[in-house]
Amino acid sequence: MEIGVPKEIKDQEFRVGLMPDSVRALCESGHSVFVETQAGVGAGFSDQDYTAAGATIVDGAAAAWNRELVIKVKEPLPPEYDLMQKGQLLFTYLHLAADRGLTEQLISSGVTAIAYESVELPNRSLPLLTPMSIIAGRLAVQFGARFLERQQGGRGVLLGGVPGVRPGKVVILGGGVVGTEAAKMAVGLGARVQIFDISLERLAYLETLFGSRVELLYSTAPQIEAAVPDADLLVGAVLVPGRKAPILVGRSLVEQMRPGSVLVDVAVDQGGCIETLHPTSHTNPTYIEAGVVHYGVPNMPGAVPWTATQALNNSTLPYVGKLANYGVKALELDASLGKGLNVQNHELVHPAVQQVFPDLSH
Repeated sequence: MEIGVPKEIKDQEFRVGLMPDSVRALCESGHSVFVETQAGVGAGFSDQDYTAAGATIVDGAAAAWNRELVIKVKEPLPPEYDLMQKGQLLFTYLHLAADRGLTEQLISSGVTAIAYESVELPNRSLPLLTPMSIIAGRLAVQFGARFLERQQGGRGVLLGGVPGVRPGKVVILGGGVVGTEAAKMAVGLGARVQIFDISLERLAYLETLFGSRVELLYSTAPQIEAAVPDADLLVGAVLVPGRKAPILVGRSLVEQMRPGSVLVDVAVDQGGCIETLHPTSHTNPTYIEAGVVHYGVPNMPGAVPWTATQALNNSTLPYVGKLANYGVKALELDASLGKGLNVQNHELVHPAVQQVFPDLSH
């Protein structure tokens, strides 16, 4: 099968759909891989690296897109809409619940769109979202600590504190992969940490990880309202697979926070769980509203593309191989991959996204 790897065009998105090691594995299996020139440079992979792995380097996005199977990292953006083709397989992150325009374009194009974030194992885990969630969770605290610096608009708080001075307080909404990894980083820095979750089973598991180093709280509106105003860093880590994230922190609650506090919402690509937060970019990552620093970059792992590209490829390659070997039939042969199907034959087929856009469903 012919596989295309376009260069990502989202603002400062330096990850790439396939790294050279993945290209080599696919070429050795008899497939042809076409990589847009310079597609991997931001992640540390040169055109020569891809050529050595067996790929053909092509000029321009159209030459990479004009293939049976297209492997990307982020969702197609408007300049790419006309490059999508009927019957083509597209495998990438989509997050359609937060993007009606893209959903309509995918339906119109006739492309078969499979979303990384929707591939689901029998135990309900999301194997292609997990590696990026780990990175995003760790980066949430890394970035949060940075933007708490006074020169960045923050309160001037050192999360870990020093002897004789109280450490900063980190409140994490959601105890899944993102929240857990954020807590690991915050605890490692020496911050005071609270995690909120609606699953008692998950809270019990987190206790086995953190013991008494993290305050584990059942998520209710009154509990959140009590915790947020004195948070130095608030991390939104809520995931409802395939659906928009619920708003857990309203504007009035943000207005109660101290000036220079920082909000980082990792759920922003699914609509976000903080009312005042909207998507930003790596070029302009923050803005101040109600005196609070808001960070809403939806592709956070793009900041560490060398690490993130490899972590993503380690998880996606087995599924890419199945799509290359069997085409659309792979969706039937692998039930987990089949759950990733979002759009096919001009129809929206993913149940969770159908609930968000019932008028686009048949």
